[in-house]
Amino acid sequence: MKNLSIIAVCIGAVAIAACSDVKRTPGTIYMPDMAYSRAVETYSDHRELQAEGINYTARPVVGTVSRGEDVIYKMLADTTGGYLKSDQLHNPLAPLDSATAVEAERLYLINCGICHGPKLDGNGPLYKGGDGPYPVKPATLVGDAKYEAMAEGTMFYSITYGRNMMGSYASQVSPKQRWMIIHYIKSKQNAGKATAGTAAAPTDSTAAKK
Repeated sequence: MKNLSIIAVCIGAVAIAACSDVKRTPGTIYMPDMAYSRAVETYSDHRELQAEGINYTARPVVGTVSRGEDVIYKMLADTTGGYLKSDQLHNPLAPLDSATAVEAERLYLINCGICHGPKLDGNGPLYKGGDGPYPVKPATLVGDAKYEAMAEGTMFYSITYGRNMMGSYASQVSPKQRWMIIHYIKSKQNAGKATAGTAAAPTDSTAAKK
């Protein structure tokens, strides 16, 4: 009976200790860098890491291909010469059908719309007519002759390596997804030109008045 009482007291003490809120030291961790890794966010401030000699560019490791990715283009060198030659690169994907058009629009809205806007007018949530956190208006993809005349390969280069204030999106979207987004942008540009051409054409009644 006495032994049972001792066992009951011990079990009760262990239960109370296990359920208490007292913080305990976990002890020595074998690989602390893996247990408490510092997550690197794409758009976060990396100056603290750079001060420690850690440079993060958000780009894939040179010479590597992510799992499940199709290599459908010849990689252009990340140089000024590569940018100048990028207009020779053409979209290898077939025109978008109804299903791929929906997916291409989704990819654009997720990755590009925040800056260039859902309407491709350069007025995304980050700019918001000048009231957003981003002070410089992003490129107007529809309505600006410069970007409407931009070659598909040049767009691909800019998405892959970044250009001016725009960073690289190589780690966010695969090459195939980049080409899908470019198809989507070009389709919107062509639709905008067609609408503008229809509005500019005089009707019969207008012509008669003249």
